[in-house]
Amino acid sequence: MAQPAAQSLQVAQQPSSDASVSVAAPKNRSRPAVRVTSEYDSDSQVFYHKVSCKIIDELAKLRISFMNNRDGEISTPMIRLDLWKRLVVDYDVEARNAFVRGTFDVGKNVEIETYHDLKEKKGEVMMTTILAQPSYKLSLVSAVPSFSLPKARLQFPRGEVSIEERQDEQGQKTLSMDGILRGKALGGVCTAQFVDANLKANDSDRNMKLRYCYKDEQMTFIPEIVLPYNAVSVTFKRQFGPSDKLSYCYHFHSNDFNAVYKKGLSEDMKLKVGYDSEVRLGWASLWVGDEGGKTKSAPMKMKLQLMVQVPQDDILNPLFMFRVKKRWDF
Repeated sequence: MAQPAAQSLQVAQQPSSDASVSVAAPKNRSRPAVRVTSEYDSDSQVFYHKVSCKIIDELAKLRISFMNNRDGEISTPMIRLDLWKRLVVDYDVEARNAFVRGTFDVGKNVEIETYHDLKEKKGEVMMTTILAQPSYKLSLVSAVPSFSLPKARLQFPRGEVSIEERQDEQGQKTLSMDGILRGKALGGVCTAQFVDANLKANDSDRNMKLRYCYKDEQMTFIPEIVLPYNAVSVTFKRQFGPSDKLSYCYHFHSNDFNAVYKKGLSEDMKLKVGYDSEVRLGWASLWVGDEGGKTKSAPMKMKLQLMVQVPQDDILNPLFMFRVKKRWDF
């Protein structure tokens, strides 16, 4: 939710009989705009507050955030200083520790990102370079100080592949490879995701997820299988109109399913009703303000969610919850 930049004022003189003259007035150097955002979740019964403003002619941003409970006790205070969107310093007041993140361009096609924990004296360095064209990227990630080979990730139009050295409980180091491949078939997109997590000496958790997605203006169909567990699921979504949508997912290996119906009551109000058989729970939720949007674009810069959960085994004791998020600009 970026704060709009201060605009220069222009004063136009009345045109004379010969010509018209436009004179630019000096910039209005008022105090920095302050933005305050507060959020409350009735489930956790905790308030979250964030105060931010732009400084140094709007080249830097200062943010202070903290949480407090219903008794007024403050916890997890954090201070962030964002300089030119290239250098970010987070300071944990309780731990008296700072975390520094930086992004630097080296030439035209090379970017370096760094992270450092001042208290633990360790961090991470990632170098990303563009190969041939922007859709081909090679990233190398190394811990500082480093005790293993850097993690390499290659991105290309059809997916990505990453190779990482991991250490098991016996201290033995092995190379592990993860990857995602995508391709078009039968009017949809096929995806194969391979995971090779050698975290234990005698127990490697290798699996592959095969997924097909077909989507048009009214329907989405997604069958999926995870090998070698043979976990098969099918997701079906149907768009009945501009504001009506039904989603249904069935898991064949466990016979569990969940369904969600979404209804747009207005531009800034949405109703969702669902049921999850795995936890035997029905629920309904009302959103005021765009569910996935920012508070800045919501009416009165406020978002509100009201929810009721009804356990199938105890329908006489429903649980009511709400969450509200409000922003003030000063």
